[in-house]
Amino acid sequence: MKSSRHIVLLPGDGIGPEVTNAARLVLESVAVRYALELTFEECEFGGAAIDSVGFPLPPETLSACKNADGILMGAIGGPRWDHLKGEERPEGGLLALRSGLGVFANLRPVSVPASLAHLSVLPPKKVEGTDILVVRELIGGIYFGKPRVLEAEYAVDTMTYSVAEIERITRVACTWARRRKGHITSVDKANVLAVSRLWRETATRIARDEFPDIQMDHLYVDNAAMQLVLNPRQFDVILTGNLFGDILSDLSSTLAGSLGLLPSACLGGITPLFEPVHGSAPELAGKDSANPVGAILSAGMMLEEWGESEAAKSVRLAVENTLKAGYWTADLVSGGRGSISTSAFVSELITHITTVETVSS
Repeated sequence: MKSSRHIVLLPGDGIGPEVTNAARLVLESVAVRYALELTFEECEFGGAAIDSVGFPLPPETLSACKNADGILMGAIGGPRWDHLKGEERPEGGLLALRSGLGVFANLRPVSVPASLAHLSVLPPKKVEGTDILVVRELIGGIYFGKPRVLEAEYAVDTMTYSVAEIERITRVACTWARRRKGHITSVDKANVLAVSRLWRETATRIARDEFPDIQMDHLYVDNAAMQLVLNPRQFDVILTGNLFGDILSDLSSTLAGSLGLLPSACLGGITPLFEPVHGSAPELAGKDSANPVGAILSAGMMLEEWGESEAAKSVRLAVENTLKAGYWTADLVSGGRGSISTSAFVSELITHITTVETVSS
């Protein structure tokens, strides 16, 4: 019996529609190979929705998202909407979507295959083989704590976390660690912050009592940042709060050399949301030159979240083998020389998915 899943597509702006379509084509190929039943519904979102109906998150889009099994977003924003403010901006629609869905866990994987290690900001020998998953708490911490005060002579922001908030993000990290190497580095500032001491105590308890097969250690955030540069391959899963996760996930993203390679997921709410890390790159829109890997790997994370591990693995290996064979979009090639188009990359990748065996390097 086929597994049936309904996916809402939010193509958005700039190159968003192109990379979202690429991910859809890959998902359709995966569905054939692994006997999955996937249905798709495209909804207006971001700047495209502003142009159409006057605001970035139409009620019908939010309703469709809440009733889906997964959401795949392209990218939003661009200079044409920069004059708007706050909730009127495309980015305001994304914040409203996350809030409406109640997603609290942001997952940012970063892997560096040998074929692309030369693109990293670090020496290839140091970064080659890096495979990190940053699990960031998304809707708590200092970004949302109260009181928040801004006066002429002083300002106050409040960092707060409850035991329940720490427990639930730790469970997400442990669940994903089981799918990987079984090692979590929890990052805090427990030598200074009371919130971090509660974080460390709670994360340790959950890992010990509920996930005894998971190894958890701890680093202060300043040391964690240094270790990401000195030896990124030592990390498997990094678990941390909103502020530290914001910083460390952006730092780790530089290891891969191109934002076009990086996927992400927002989990824990009504419907899981998946999106590439890159922006809308309006200057590339319609040129068939965008890197679709981030969107395709985001689709792979969706499959993984659904428990379709073999299908998800086939996506990851197809990406790996396509890149290893030298099929690179313009962002991966110096000056764009020798690059291939978005559509050509997707066509080549699909041949790896549809083959009988997909072999890892």
